[in-house]
Amino acid sequence: MPESVIIVGAGLAGLACAVRLHQAGVPVRMLEASDGIGGRVRTDVVEGFRLDRGFQVFNTAYPEARQVLDLAALDLQPFSSGLLVFHRGRRERVMLPWKHPEHALSGAFADIGTIGDKAALAAMTARDLTASGSWLRDCPERSTYDELRLRGLSDVMIDRLLRPFLAAVLLERDLETSSRFFHLIWRSFVRGTISLPALGMGRIPRQLADRLPEGTISLNTPVHEITDSGVRTGDGSTVQARAVVVATDPVQAARLLPEVEAPVMRAVTTFYHAAPSSPLREPIQIIDAEGIIADTLVLTDAAPRYSPDSRALISTSVLGLGADESRVLERLTEIYGDTSGWRLIGTYPVEAALPAMPPPLRMRQPVRLRPGRYVCGDHRDTGSIQGALVSGRRAAQAVLADSRLRATVPISG
Repeated sequence: MPESVIIVGAGLAGLACAVRLHQAGVPVRMLEASDGIGGRVRTDVVEGFRLDRGFQVFNTAYPEARQVLDLAALDLQPFSSGLLVFHRGRRERVMLPWKHPEHALSGAFADIGTIGDKAALAAMTARDLTASGSWLRDCPERSTYDELRLRGLSDVMIDRLLRPFLAAVLLERDLETSSRFFHLIWRSFVRGTISLPALGMGRIPRQLADRLPEGTISLNTPVHEITDSGVRTGDGSTVQARAVVVATDPVQAARLLPEVEAPVMRAVTTFYHAAPSSPLREPIQIIDAEGIIADTLVLTDAAPRYSPDSRALISTSVLGLGADESRVLERLTEIYGDTSGWRLIGTYPVEAALPAMPPPLRMRQPVRLRPGRYVCGDHRDTGSIQGALVSGRRAAQAVLADSRLRATVPISG
């Protein structure tokens, strides 16, 4: 008897799809190649420290997340709504004034641009804060850099604030990302709160997986081929299914489904250091205007349970692969002060951390490729947790729509 639906991959998109199908009464089986769920959103425990696989955060403004996750159960630990910009040996503070009235004038006095720049940034922020997501998605599209210049921001403001901030978010410094996606991201940052689940980002996929029946997910089960009647796994066995949803990374999805074109992927390396105590004592992101690192945060200032004791855990991300840890530590000494008591706990080079999103950006790529064959992942929507969850929902809806049309007739390739 064939399975109703096989989902290849147990990352956020696949889990979101599986939960939707299970809620609709459709039997699902998930086949995951690795030894755990979550895809890129996983948390390891090393010497008692919680290390997310590459620095990640959760934004409370993601609308899809609010629909499918129990945010209270995640016990979200917030960061401050603002930044410290490290520039020429100084940390410049820029905060959202309506969230931090005690720092309402921080941006006005920060050495990040002219008064005209700051007025232009405030006008753009007000527009994005009040605009609907659908309106922003339909705006004229260009590169983020061209958009910022069009909005009246000088290269000084861009280079000292926007470029380093977006490098940490988009994993690219050229600001070639679609302006439409930039405005959606900017809107989410000014509307929401950046946070971490108290027990690590891996609690997000775990929460979704816990809603599925026991035995739904098979780990260490790579899929090597999509067949006319289902899938063939790495050990040569076949699993029949009426429908197959490929929810892997885009490179693997393109290998399994010729209709899928894999996007260029952005790489990042994250270093985790343990320190005897916090060098900052404030839950806030520090970005590097000189571009030596992308960003650094004392995670335990926001989420103390990331550490097994009173020691601090510091996350630092550098664009690309092959970063020199000693050079990174030199920069951290410039930013934080004495780091002689710090110890490297883990290094995570993530080759395919985020899909590139230059214009023209198609934010709603098809998830239904043909009857019985579907694909989901952030590469089908936008490169974010929001995009992954939305694509999973859309794939489930496509499966259900086809199932209603075709009833119980087996689907061939």
